[in-house]
Formats: sequence, structure tokens, C-alpha cells
Amino acid sequence: MTQTSSSTAPARGPVDHDVRDQIVAAATEHFSRYGYSKTTVSDLAKAIGFSKAYIYKFFESKQAIGEMICANCLAEIEADVCQAVSEATLPPDKLRRIFKVITEASLRLFFQDRKLFEIAASAATEDWQAVVEYDARMRQLLLDVLQEGRQSGDFERKTPLDETVTSIHLVMRPFRNPLLLQHSMEGSEEAPALLASLVLRSLSP
Repeated sequence: MTQTSSSTAPARGPVDHDVRDQIVAAATEHFSRYGYSKTTVSDLAKAIGFSKAYIYKFFESKQAIGEMICANCLAEIEADVCQAVSEATLPPDKLRRIFKVITEASLRLFFQDRKLFEIAASAATEDWQAVVEYDARMRQLLLDVLQEGRQSGDFERKTPLDETVTSIHLVMRPFRNPLLLQHSMEGSEEAPALLASLVLRSLSP
């Protein structure tokens, strides 16, 4: 699993990655069984066999643990998308792959466990830092592909680059946000390809 940013879920006390990973793994299993909203830090402490105070040495709140789980999931999606982009040569193909893989990976991770979906929903609703950082990296990936496409002559250069990135980022939002994606599952196979084609036509020089 891809490592997450240290800015997510800050640690208290000594940094012991093994213990932190153990807490996150146990919390993931516990949330998947009982749900995120119904679980307290005291519940986690009992399930793991640690004291509540000991858990607070590593995570300042239940949300901090949820953020780490969310960040791990988003890192998996990001890794899949970056891998797909790296395997494409032409900028238009890279853009198509971003649409396709971000939808497939998001569906797989957000909805493979309905109870863990609560974490993704909370993260999206409350703009957790893990989500903000993930969105920023996806914007940067789009920016890189668009710049490459403009340099190669595949994409037009008249529209301000920031405006183009923002527009495409908004078009992709229903496939990144679990709250929106859950209402678009019926068309999740064909919609990304159709929208990618529409975006690429708008980018034609």
C-alpha cells in the first residue's frame, strides 16, 4: 500500500509506525464490522487490547484514525491512476485513462465494504485533509497531462490553463466523490468514456 502524507492523522508522543499500523489495521476491521459512526475510541481500545490513553498517544481522535484509513484508500486509487497514466504515451490516451481508472478504483475501494463507506462519506462531507490533499494531487496530474498535450499540439492553447484544469476537475468530481458516485453506479461503465471523449473534443486545437 502506498505510504500516506505525514500531515494526515498527526501522531502524539513517540512515533512508532508498527503500533500506528496495528491500530489502523484493527480500526479498519472494527469499522467494517460495526460501522464508523457507531464505534468509539473506547470500543477500539477494547478490541485492540490497548488502553484508550495509549491510543491517544498516536491519534488525537477517532477522526484522525479515520483519516489515516481514508488516506490509505485514496493512495491506492492514486497509485492505480498514476500507473495507468504512465503506461500511456499520448496525452489524449492519458486523459482517457484518468477518467476510466479513477472511476473503477473509486468504485472498488469505496463500495467494497458498505460500513467503510461511512468513512469515505464523512471525509467527503467534512473535507478532511486527506481528501483535500488527494484532490490537489489529482489537479496536478491533470495539469501535467494538459501541459504535455499543449506542447505536443494535441490540445488547444487559447483557454487559460488554470480554467481548463478546473473545468475538467469539476467534470470528474462525480467519479471522485463517493457521495456522488453512489448515485451514478448504473452508468459508471460507459459514462467516464463518454465524458472523456467530450472533454477531448473541447481540447482539440
